[in-house]
Amino acid sequence: MKLTIKKDLLLDALNKVSKAISTKNLIPVLAGIKFELKKKKLTLTASDNDITIQTSINCNSDDDFTVESEGSIIIQGKYVLDIVRKLPDKYINIEVVDELKILIYTENSEFNLNGISESEYPNIGLEESKKKVNIKAGTFKSIINQTAFASSNEESKPVLTGINFNIVGDVLECNSTDSYRLARKVVKLDNVSEENYNIVIPSHNVVEFSRILGDDDEDVEIHIFNNKVLFKAGNLKFESRLINGTYPNTSNLLPDDSFLVISTNLSDFYDVIDRVSILTSDKEKNIVTLETNGNMLVLRSSSAEIGRVEEKMPISKNNNEDIKISFSAKYMMEALKSFSTETVDIHFVGEIKPILIKSTEDETLTQLVLPIRTY
Repeated sequence: MKLTIKKDLLLDALNKVSKAISTKNLIPVLAGIKFELKKKKLTLTASDNDITIQTSINCNSDDDFTVESEGSIIIQGKYVLDIVRKLPDKYINIEVVDELKILIYTENSEFNLNGISESEYPNIGLEESKKKVNIKAGTFKSIINQTAFASSNEESKPVLTGINFNIVGDVLECNSTDSYRLARKVVKLDNVSEENYNIVIPSHNVVEFSRILGDDDEDVEIHIFNNKVLFKAGNLKFESRLINGTYPNTSNLLPDDSFLVISTNLSDFYDVIDRVSILTSDKEKNIVTLETNGNMLVLRSSSAEIGRVEEKMPISKNNNEDIKISFSAKYMMEALKSFSTETVDIHFVGEIKPILIKSTEDETLTQLVLPIRTY
């Protein structure tokens, strides 16, 4: 294998696949990246058994890369990424000598690395399904940004560490919950899905995929299997395992009606909660108490060791009812951050009932935060 390639092209591909390299893997070969050079196409693959990422670089012109001989080799992922990142040259030469020795060189630099035979690498198929679901990359990214934060970090409840993708016809509903809050996003797909799907994808994995996705207008294909899901976007393929288990029916958590709805400027409301939470003693719970008094909203927090704070802000309400309720400032702020609208509506059902956050400007998104008893 011998080629000369533009540094920027190679670095972009390495940055994508390196997300699947695990330093803790028990199988040493999985710390490497598989380079496969055929005709005018270089394919890079990396896997840690949990996710697999593959991307290919097509030689559209001699300016991109030139091939002297084809072949394949496994190169230690961490080192090849560092080398390519730090070399100052526009073009980089990669050559395999004596079958398992790799030369990475430019005009003034030369690195000699030990490679691993391709035969030792696990057989990774990355097969595609005949029945695929299509979605725009921009839509996919916003779904993940608006839901992933609410998933659980506790491995004792594995199914809650994922995002639930529920596809029926041309509607995709995504849910994420850690039992204390819920994020729900419902989007309409461009095409009707041939089958209905209800799967749970590890939250960490799907966040990683959304980060390496390119142009928002790019099409993302979702290929769903019994125990895995494959995302395909352009030259990028990303495969993740699925989490076994039944996701809870989150629809039961969403109240049908509310006795009080307040409307407020999102940015102002967020800033007030942020300031009031400064004096909360427990950074995890950081409890803030909200009280309505006519058309004024009063937010308070206190700590026996630190002191107390009170802030007021004007709001509009749908009736003359008032409420006093406490919640986690951290959870409320994360829920508010998921909206890109100017105003939000806060729906109250009762002092110990879930708080719903919605926006008339974006009806596809619903956030729910459970109140905290303070007595």
